[in-house]
Amino acid sequence: MIVIHGGTLLVGNGQKIENACIVVENGKIKEVGHQVRKRPFCHGAHIIDATGKFITPGLIDVHTYLGIHEEGIGKEGHDFNEISSPATPHVRAIDGINPKDKGFDDARRAGVTTVQVMPGSANVIGGEMVVIKTVGQTVDEMVVRNPSGMKAAFGENPKRVYGDKGKLPTTRMGIAALFREQFIQAQTYLQKVESGKEVDRDLKMENLAKVLKKEMPLRVHAHRADDIMTVIRLAKEFGFAYTIEHCTEGHHVAHYLAENGIQVSVGPTMSTRSKVELADKGWHTLLALRDAGVPFSITTDHPVVGIEHLMTSAILAVKHGLEESFALQAITLNAAKHLGIDDRVGSVEAGKDADIVIWSGDPFDLRQNVEVTMINGRIVFQRD
Repeated sequence: MIVIHGGTLLVGNGQKIENACIVVENGKIKEVGHQVRKRPFCHGAHIIDATGKFITPGLIDVHTYLGIHEEGIGKEGHDFNEISSPATPHVRAIDGINPKDKGFDDARRAGVTTVQVMPGSANVIGGEMVVIKTVGQTVDEMVVRNPSGMKAAFGENPKRVYGDKGKLPTTRMGIAALFREQFIQAQTYLQKVESGKEVDRDLKMENLAKVLKKEMPLRVHAHRADDIMTVIRLAKEFGFAYTIEHCTEGHHVAHYLAENGIQVSVGPTMSTRSKVELADKGWHTLLALRDAGVPFSITTDHPVVGIEHLMTSAILAVKHGLEESFALQAITLNAAKHLGIDDRVGSVEAGKDADIVIWSGDPFDLRQNVEVTMINGRIVFQRD
């Protein structure tokens, strides 16, 4: 048992508790209170005095290549894009993740406890994603949700990768056509299976059928507003659940996103405008989404921006006009909802996983540091 007492708790749902008391037992949050209360069950517990400090939920990054695009070893660690075909729905991110990637150390030091790891955006359909905790000897013991989504990508990336090879797609029209072709094939495959007809097993179609049956959402890389609208159009045609990833020009179509009830991730806004579709990138996107009532998360797109700068991204969003409560929820509870795991993580509430971060001071002060990171009730980082 661990008892954290004192300090200011930012619950993750917009609530703040001064002089908080958090009781952790068997990897879960057992109790959250407003003040320290001496209880018999606290005898023998590991006591952490957080007086004068801040406490938050473990941070969540919904869009990363942590462990699948390893740092510091070059091409040998690049396992995120299977560019042998523009449609690879049968590949799985979980099969390419190295838990020993140094990025996981950076994540724990920065208070990031949960991430979604996915295939890259070279392919129109890229494969299955997985949500994992940022500690573990094997990826299997790190899993929170598998699969957590199917990757798709629109815009410049598939055009560039396959256009350079002289293969479909070379245009935005080609991307949409290939996407539609794959899902029509999946519809036909699913109809045959459900009607009891004998069919040869097809891993690609099996995975796309999961999307059609809404067993997992499609998570679509789309920066430009026209690409976002193409995704909305295709979603109405095929009826799948989906999120928009990056959403760089989301401010231009915020009311459409709101009308369609779409969750989005935004980022990496700290990066440069490295290609045409990022020309209108900026923190103003978050403000427009907030005003329109679109639920959003903030992402680093690690390693485009290092995972250690997830909180930095939230701080910069606040600097540019976003309220602190919105910014924190964008990397905690809203992020958990984006991934469909808010029953387990995203806020410091009784019954949830004990993923907790203790900060030396206000986490929105860039000078403050993470002092303790806890995952599943175990301290996985402690600053000397």
